[in-house]
Amino acid sequence: MESVVLSLLLEAVMLPEIKASFHSLRYFQTSMSLPGRKPQFISVGYVDDLQFMLFDGNSPNQREEPRAPWLDQMDQDYWEKNSRISRETAQTFEVGLQNLLVYYNQSEGGLHTYQRLVGCEVSHNRMFRRGFEQYAYDGQDYISLDFETLSWTAADIPSLNSKHKWEMEPNIAQRQKTYLEKNCVQWLYKYLEIGNETLLRAGPPSARVTHHISHEGKVMLRCWARDFYPADISLIWLRDGEEQLHNTEFIETRPGGDGTFQKWATVAMAPGQEDRYSCRVQHEGLPEPLTLKWEPQASSIFIFVVVIIAGFLFAIIAGTVIWRKLISGGRFRDYIQASRSDSAQESDVSYSKSSENHLVWNCAKNPGILKSPIPVCSC
Repeated sequence: MESVVLSLLLEAVMLPEIKASFHSLRYFQTSMSLPGRKPQFISVGYVDDLQFMLFDGNSPNQREEPRAPWLDQMDQDYWEKNSRISRETAQTFEVGLQNLLVYYNQSEGGLHTYQRLVGCEVSHNRMFRRGFEQYAYDGQDYISLDFETLSWTAADIPSLNSKHKWEMEPNIAQRQKTYLEKNCVQWLYKYLEIGNETLLRAGPPSARVTHHISHEGKVMLRCWARDFYPADISLIWLRDGEEQLHNTEFIETRPGGDGTFQKWATVAMAPGQEDRYSCRVQHEGLPEPLTLKWEPQASSIFIFVVVIIAGFLFAIIAGTVIWRKLISGGRFRDYIQASRSDSAQESDVSYSKSSENHLVWNCAKNPGILKSPIPVCSC
């Protein structure tokens, strides 16, 4: 069940992508109701595009755990305080799930998720850019905070219950605004400072173009980009220098599992049009954009041809060796002479039968002979 929750969180992580000129601190929190069990709560923290902490409410120790090596610099008080806050948040989410069942007129015992995205962004000069406080229920928007008006925006009729409740206490919205504009930004500065070697690096992508054939017979060129950081990247397919969007399929930027990211874009075309297409790759780790085209693997074709020629030459050489052995052994000359007389024909037949019996016995003792490309009757 944990993998289901984590997959939901990872899906949310990539929406929206953070531009390279911005830095962000974001927390994704999910509580999932389980039939016959206590709701499961998980909180994941990200600085920019990298996870730095995890709190699993079902873990025995009930503590936040580091997910970035640079957090080793934080003292024990830091982990004690943050673990206590996470445990309190888990209890709040449990109560929230019970209220949501009432608001949506649902019975207990089903599978439901209550999620929250909270965090802040700063610009490249480290000035506050924006904060966000958003909630979702069962994968759909539920309610969010409008920082301009300090009001709550309800996504549907049931969420009006929370809107009315929270707006009865205006200090709730003001308190969240203060936290996101000050505390959140201060912690983001702290994390960027102690993790600068990882968080402020610019790792360029490794990119290539591959060739595929669809079930319908169309040609698919796929532009791959891997091993890059940060996550913001641009992959654009060009046809004769003009951008192609209608025939292009993209996937969202995904974690590579080692602190880097990957992405690809595929364009479809009729066979024979490949040389008209090129892929442009832009990333802050590149001194200038890359332009890639698909190139047929000439080396593979060459190897295939060499193998065929080598096999043909081997057959010729093997046949020559066998021919010489026959001549040197006198068998071929004796066979020719015997074939010229009627009396010798009968002895030739008996010789062939004798040779055939010898062959069967020999192959029975040496089964590998049957796998040889040289005809076994030659022996």
